[in-house]
This record gives sequence, structure tokens and C-alpha cells, in this order.
Amino acid sequence: MTFRETIKNYLEKLYRLFSHDIGIDLGTANTLVYLRGRGVVINEPSIVAVNQKTGQIVAIGTQAKEMLGRTPGHITAVQPVVDGVISDFEVTEEMLAYLINKAQEGRRSLFGPRVVVGVPSGITSVEIRAVRDAAKNAGAREVHIIEEPMAAAIGMKLPVHEPIGSMVVDIGGGTCDVAIISLGGIVQSKNVRIAGDRLNQDIASYIRSEFKILIGEKTAESLKIAAVSLLEGGEPIEATVRGRDLVTGLPREVVITDSDIREAISNSINHLIDAVKEVLETTPPEVLSDVMQRGMYLAGGGALIRGLPEALENVLGIPVYVTDDPLSAVVRGTGIVLENIDLYRETLIENENELSPTE
Repeated sequence: MTFRETIKNYLEKLYRLFSHDIGIDLGTANTLVYLRGRGVVINEPSIVAVNQKTGQIVAIGTQAKEMLGRTPGHITAVQPVVDGVISDFEVTEEMLAYLINKAQEGRRSLFGPRVVVGVPSGITSVEIRAVRDAAKNAGAREVHIIEEPMAAAIGMKLPVHEPIGSMVVDIGGGTCDVAIISLGGIVQSKNVRIAGDRLNQDIASYIRSEFKILIGEKTAESLKIAAVSLLEGGEPIEATVRGRDLVTGLPREVVITDSDIREAISNSINHLIDAVKEVLETTPPEVLSDVMQRGMYLAGGGALIRGLPEALENVLGIPVYVTDDPLSAVVRGTGIVLENIDLYRETLIENENELSPTE
């Protein structure tokens, strides 16, 4: 062993002793944080409340979400991550610093943590650099980037390293990632901006046009969770919604059924299914035969939509499975990568101009 290799091994041991490894699923709706040795320690909304007068951060995460639609004029609740990519660099940096510090609370380290961040498939090199820089500025010693469908596949313990095709559909808040994975890489993928937030907008627009009631995004999301179902002919699901009557300007309450929600989101669901079909149509035949035999796996909050697996099965003729705890599939995958970074190095997006202690 050379002197340089000896020094590298020594540094690696020091880092393992005195630093923490953190996995982050940087989502549009929620950000989850995995701490090596403890599992998922944080699951908070990707929302930051900013005081416009002073430029100071007022609240982050759950506290900020509670302020949505309830803030005075000088305080704005913003989502710094839009459609899975950073839209406000400084606010994202503040949010990441808050989450990294909170994850390490009571366990301060001598060195900054090694961080693995999940990002949507197909994002640009500029967007990748923005994520890396934000994490670095938030205190990370070493940053690795992994595409979310790959992380979800690893989190679901699919055979990503084997010559077997695995299909993952990760439906988050801002984007839906459809990917075919084999031999540690993505064979075919598509990223569409039809996901939870788009469905919330569809519901709010439908209620405005059909019932002449104005509701907020938070109310639309609660309504989606309570009454969404793509299954027809079952027992009706009803939910009460309160909003402002557009005719009188006064508060009004109406009862919304699952058939209303189904009609509201039908166009977006059809586009989502078309995206899955496009990926299948461009997949090599051998890999496609694996997918037909093994089925596709759903992850993300959208996987919890009632009737979505059945709708996909009916249209595509492929078995569809929803993973256990689909909301945490990506962050669990980042945790597995952290446990054995060398084994999963080929699944990471290449880190330019960055050397880890093992390189």
C-alpha cells in the first residue's frame, strides 16, 4: 500500500468516526431526511416562510405550511423547490441547513456530513450543480446526487445491479418519474410535471368552474386525500369543502363526491398514463419482457391514489405493485446507498471536480 493510499484510508476512518451520513429526498411537496444508523428522522413540507421586510426566515417545514394562506402581507410562504428543481437558491440553502442541523441535533460532528440527494431524472447539469452547491453551502462535506427513480428502486430492494429490467413510477408532488432500470443504470426514462400539485390545481379549478367556489391549495390537497378514487361503481366517498362563493362573496359549504374529483383529475391522470406508455414503447424488447413478467412498481405520494394501480393495469396489461410506505421509498434508497457507497457508486450521477476520501 502506497503512502497516499494509507493517508486516504486513515482519512476515511476519521470521517466515519466523526461525521454523519445523511440522505435527502429533496421533494417539491415534502423533504425527507435519513440519518445513517437511525433511519428516517425528518419528514417535513418543503415550504419556507419569509419576512419580506427583513428578508429573514420566519419558519421552515411544518410550521411554515401551517401559515399557508394565513400570513399577513409582509410574510410569504414559498416553495423553494418547484417541479423537483431549485427555484430559489438562497431559500433552499437555508432549508437544507436547517434540516441537516436538525437531523444531527444532539450529535454534533467534527466534520461536515456526507450527503446523498435524490433529484428527478433528466434534470440539467445546471440544476444538478445548484443542488450540489446548496448542499455544500448548507454544511455538507461531500455531496452525491442520485436520480429519484433509481433511489426508489434501491429503496424497494429491486435487483438494480442485475441484467433484469425493473420499472419504477415515482409520483411525487411536482413531478412524475417513469424509469426502466437494469445493470445499475436507467435504460429509458421520462419526467413529466404531472403529479400531486397538478392534481390539487385541477381540483381547485374544477370546484371554481362547477360550484363557483374559490378554495385554497391546502384545501384542495385535503380534499384530494379524503375523496380521490379512480374506481367507478364502488361505495360513494363524500367530503365537505368550505370556500368563498364567487357570486355572493360570502363563505359557502358544499359536499364533493369521488366522482367530482375523478372528473376533475381525469385529464391529468390520462397524461400520466400516456407518459408510462411512451416509456414502454421505446424500451428494448428484452427489457420489456422482464417488465411484463415482473410488473411495475409505484412509489411517491401519488401511489396512494385509490384505484391508480388498477387503472394502469387495465390500460397497460402489466401487473402493478405499490411498495410499502411509498412516501419514503426514495429516502430509504439514499440510506442504502450511504451504507455502501462504493457498491452503488455507478448508480450516482457523476460528481464533477469532486473527490471523495476513497477516490
